[in-house]
Amino acid sequence: MQGRQLFDELAQCTPPVTVANLFGWFNMYSAATWSVTPRPHYPADGRKIPDVYSQPPELGVALTRRLGTFPLFQFWGPTASIESTSWIADAALEVIANHDPDLAFVYLPHLDYDLQRYGPKDPSLPDQVAVVDNEAGKLIAVAEATGREVVVLSEYGITEVRGAVALNRVLRQAGFLAVRDTPFGELLDAGASRAFAVADHQIAHVYVQRPADLAAVRQLLARTDGIDRVLDEAGKRASGLDHARSGELVAISVSDRFFVYHYWLDDAKAPDFARTVDIHRKPGYDPGELLFDPDARALKLKLGLTLLKKRLGFRYLMKAISLRPDLVRGSHGRLPARPGEAPLFISSSRADACERVAMTEVKERLRARLGA
Repeated sequence: MQGRQLFDELAQCTPPVTVANLFGWFNMYSAATWSVTPRPHYPADGRKIPDVYSQPPELGVALTRRLGTFPLFQFWGPTASIESTSWIADAALEVIANHDPDLAFVYLPHLDYDLQRYGPKDPSLPDQVAVVDNEAGKLIAVAEATGREVVVLSEYGITEVRGAVALNRVLRQAGFLAVRDTPFGELLDAGASRAFAVADHQIAHVYVQRPADLAAVRQLLARTDGIDRVLDEAGKRASGLDHARSGELVAISVSDRFFVYHYWLDDAKAPDFARTVDIHRKPGYDPGELLFDPDARALKLKLGLTLLKKRLGFRYLMKAISLRPDLVRGSHGRLPARPGEAPLFISSSRADACERVAMTEVKERLRARLGA
């Protein structure tokens, strides 16, 4: 919320502070002067066509003409790579050169991919740090050459994990979660469920329909292997999670686990979207979407035939994702146990010099840099 509040407040300054937001905080419908974010088209025939959404609309058109179509399939999914980060960095350079914003937010996502796929101890990580450092370096060089200040900010640090907790399976086996059996696999029936969980890395919001079930659900979660804490109303308030849309309970995993949305008890009954990249249908975050299924036979051949169907205009399902959460090696969401696992705030301004910065201080520090 701090990002949207910051944009709204800066827009009301006299004179207004101009903001460019490239794939960063709260892109769509914010008060940012210029914004760009991924927004594919979904025709009725089931295709997904890469594109961006921008304000003003002509900004996205100009960037696409200059840089080519945004590489959506390299932004998320098993083929996610430095290519999307490079496009974003180049788009930011275009906006800075052509519009000269007072403040530019630029999201460079690349390290998120391999840290989740392989974990922070993987030997390939230094090479991935180097390639994203090159993209950041292009932006920093322009900032320095034009007298701008630079802040490098990460939202979280990713830590090593060794397995997942399927809360919805726990709730289902205890009789709290309901599913619909369909020709396309089992679907979570949230409205008919007395309780269900929305997984988000190492945090899960658990929605409990009946107040009378709260104590039983909390006790069930508290004794589930892989759960560190279960927050009730008082716990949510103390943690700053007492939002109107939060679950009645919030579960926090132990440090080396994370949560998955899986609710089926038999993989043969998994919904048809489970093995695809489909962030809109899955009731929770699925880091497995970053990995090809290593157990699938002749996967390249199958994917090639699927792409051929796509080009010929046939409906298709790109089934490439594993249902094995043990393949994921990195996650985040818990408060950091050690300083080395915390997010970073790096500033080129001596005015920001201090031992530690709270995440809730970032907005005011940026306002101070702008004199707003």
